Amino acid sequence: MEIWRAQVMHTPRDPFAEADALDAFSDGALAFGDGRVAAVGGFDELRRAFPEARVRDERDAVLLPGLVDTHVHFPQLAIMGAMGLGLLDWLERYALPEEARMADPEHARRVAGEFVAGLAANGTTTALVFGSHFPAAQEALFEEAERSGLRIASGLVVSDRNLRPELHVDPDAAYEAGRELAGRWHGRGRLRYAVTPRFSLSCTEGMLEACGALHGEVRALVTSHMNENVDEVEAVRGLFGDFDDYLHTYEHFGLVGESTVLAHNDHPSEAELARLGAARASVAHCPESNAFLGSGLFPMSAHIQHGVRVALGTDVGAGTGLSVLKEALTAYQLQMLRDDAPPIGPAHLLYLSTRAGALALGLDDVGDLSPGRAADFVLLRPPAGSTLEAVLRHSDSPERTLGALFALAREECVAEVRIAGEAV
Repeated sequence: MEIWRAQVMHTPRDPFAEADALDAFSDGALAFGDGRVAAVGGFDELRRAFPEARVRDERDAVLLPGLVDTHVHFPQLAIMGAMGLGLLDWLERYALPEEARMADPEHARRVAGEFVAGLAANGTTTALVFGSHFPAAQEALFEEAERSGLRIASGLVVSDRNLRPELHVDPDAAYEAGRELAGRWHGRGRLRYAVTPRFSLSCTEGMLEACGALHGEVRALVTSHMNENVDEVEAVRGLFGDFDDYLHTYEHFGLVGESTVLAHNDHPSEAELARLGAARASVAHCPESNAFLGSGLFPMSAHIQHGVRVALGTDVGAGTGLSVLKEALTAYQLQMLRDDAPPIGPAHLLYLSTRAGALALGLDDVGDLSPGRAADFVLLRPPAGSTLEAVLRHSDSPERTLGALFALAREECVAEVRIAGEAV
């Protein structure tokens, strides 16, 4: 048994649904053993409860649950910062050529290693990763994820129209390749498979039918994009004239349910929101990417009112970094520009960054520090002499401390990452 003494904060309850959802301990502690949280609370209380435990003193740091990223593209790591275009032009000029490079197994293996290391370096312990169009590259990602110990869900990305020809695949071949990958990796250690049609704009009905069949067989997660950009939405409407809306293109093939995470949804209809809420599906909100590509201001309040589960995704490479903390800050800033924004503060951002993501991915045993949860956590320490160190020295409340972390803490502040109590 170990006890880590630090400032400790987590959100075991949903702050969008109830007040006082932030549990914070200025002189706090986390007790854990055998990969599980034994207790969280004040240090003196836990020291009395576990007198034989080894104590680690980290009082100059803040301990949070491991961060959860619900939408990030591993093949796009190298193109972060490619500016000046909207979604469809950006895909054509930057993203798709880079994704085509994943056909080279050596390049894919190198990027997979850099990507997984980048997640861990930013305090991300769990991620739903948009994979590659190439099976060998997808194997490389799973291999690196397994080696790292991170909790990763991912899958082969499939498309059969409107992309570069080398990224297209026959629906039957896509089904077989996905089935083989899922057979090897789904449920292996901390890894899971995700059925991944790129988006309806690049998938025929035959491809979406194949994805639905694979999901029905494997019972994996499902992830894709929806309603990101007004031009994209209009293009999908033109391709699927017999369907009610964008969401219907996934629903019709059995791809929308409690295990579904759809990225963006910046331009939903009321009917789509109602059906997403009824299906218990989740939306990965990617504010950095939305701003970078000019896609739109996410209607968070409307999602909450319709019972749609929302979590955060960094959406690298249109997103501008692998830091979920940075993503949360941008979510706050962009919601402040909306007249209909929900009340939002540090506790909401912590929930969106941790427990909300875990629930979106169907992982009830991670996302907060309640007893019995997996001991997934990140230790944040301000660099000596940094602005963050000065701000935290003057903080007079846990909320102020947490707000400062979202505003200023990035990769250089991540002192240690643990998954099931094990150092990453």
